[in-house]
Amino acid sequence: MIRNPILPGFYPDPSVCRVGCDYYLVTSTFEYFPGVPIFHSTDLVNWTQIGHCLTRLTQLSLDRTPPSSGIYAPTLRYHDGTFYMITTNVDRGGNFFITATDPAGPWSDPIWIDSEMIDPSLLFDDDGTVYYTRRTGDGIVQAEINIETGDLLTDLRLLVHRFIAPDMEGPHLYKINGLYYLMAAEGGTRYGHAEVIGRSESPWGPFEPCPFNPIVTHRDQGHGRIRDVGHGELVEDHNGNWWFFCLGTRHAFHASAGILGRETFLAPVTWTDDGWPVIGENGTIPETFETPLLPDQTRPADGVWRDEFNTLSLDLSWNFLRAPQPAHWSLRARPDHLRLMGSDQPLSIADSPTFIGRRQQHFNMEAACLLDFDPTAGREEAGLTVYVNHAHHYDLMITRRDDQRCVVLRKTVGDMADEQVSGPIAPGPVELTIASEPGLYRFAARDADGMRHNLGSGLTRLIAPEVAHDHYCWTGAFIALFASGNGQACRAPADVTWFEYRYSEEM
Repeated sequence: MIRNPILPGFYPDPSVCRVGCDYYLVTSTFEYFPGVPIFHSTDLVNWTQIGHCLTRLTQLSLDRTPPSSGIYAPTLRYHDGTFYMITTNVDRGGNFFITATDPAGPWSDPIWIDSEMIDPSLLFDDDGTVYYTRRTGDGIVQAEINIETGDLLTDLRLLVHRFIAPDMEGPHLYKINGLYYLMAAEGGTRYGHAEVIGRSESPWGPFEPCPFNPIVTHRDQGHGRIRDVGHGELVEDHNGNWWFFCLGTRHAFHASAGILGRETFLAPVTWTDDGWPVIGENGTIPETFETPLLPDQTRPADGVWRDEFNTLSLDLSWNFLRAPQPAHWSLRARPDHLRLMGSDQPLSIADSPTFIGRRQQHFNMEAACLLDFDPTAGREEAGLTVYVNHAHHYDLMITRRDDQRCVVLRKTVGDMADEQVSGPIAPGPVELTIASEPGLYRFAARDADGMRHNLGSGLTRLIAPEVAHDHYCWTGAFIALFASGNGQACRAPADVTWFEYRYSEEM
């Protein structure tokens, strides 16, 4: 039994390539650093993160990148001993690719191509020609590319405006059984999202549209738990079976919001006698499916992830906002602790505060940490946040009010803010806890004397991507450790002894 999503949490725009019996997958990261996580699998079901493609500031500039900007829609390809990851840095240079001989890294510095639009992809053809395909404002365009230099060898040429709907994006060109298949998403990456496909005897078209386009959509399933599916990738496994990876959102009930963001889903593919792909359950992505072609999933339905910070490098699950600052954190300053030094930047501005976070991957979860922090001034604060963007987050923190050390729950929703303050707390470390269920977060703290402080609750939908935007939001919720001096650098360190994430996959 295979259950979706195959990668839970904010992992959108999946791209997958096969090398022998090994499979590699990358996803978008937008304003988070490092950029573009890369996963490995030998069975397409069980995935292990092996690194990130963009790990250096020379590769990835995100300084003051707006929310949901930054790194869009990567495509991963392999050719003649080299991996190629091509993507877009929307506000810092446009389309580029990097290369590696080991997918775990290190990856090269960027080779820049052009700066117009997004969603670039590559096809290495049998005759040595490499095709560069991407979105433009009028559809999908393509050119031949010099894969050593990034120079375009031909003019960009329009392949197709649309197959059935506007807003064509996320193109991938494949060569299958001597024909060229152009697959892309249409209808926008929300409620009208769909995947379409066409084919031609030439990589330049004209492309005959599939007679039953869209080949994937949930746009007529507004009550379903899985919505917004599209932006997919076709993959042939080493046994000759075909599979489809795509993004989608999960919803615990009809009116719930997709707080986890856009996740990665998997579906089986069969082919009609006349050569068109049939995906999932007649073009829909199942919550679960059975197949003898894949092994069991090893991911437990319930579990715990714990970090005791007893290594000299951060786990690959952790991420920074935009440009990481070495002065903001240390695993060496106090053995077996993560030390945070709060900068002058608060969480409420779109910049690079002291912030180390991991994705929320489950509706039912509990995140907790043990935090040793004695703020020296009322503006100093440190704690846990559930964060979607700078204008939509709930913060549970140690700070001072009326010169007394206390725990505060601050809820920021757009231009509205509210605080709930505990009574004085005992000296010493404090355990902070954020628990979630579909529709609601709950916040509590336990001080060194064992006194429990319940700080209240917050609706998940008020900070979810559907709400947390000016005109779009493509990220999902992060649970993060943070510290801030709110206008000046903190003088007091915030030392985290451990962090724990408990979860249940039951909706």
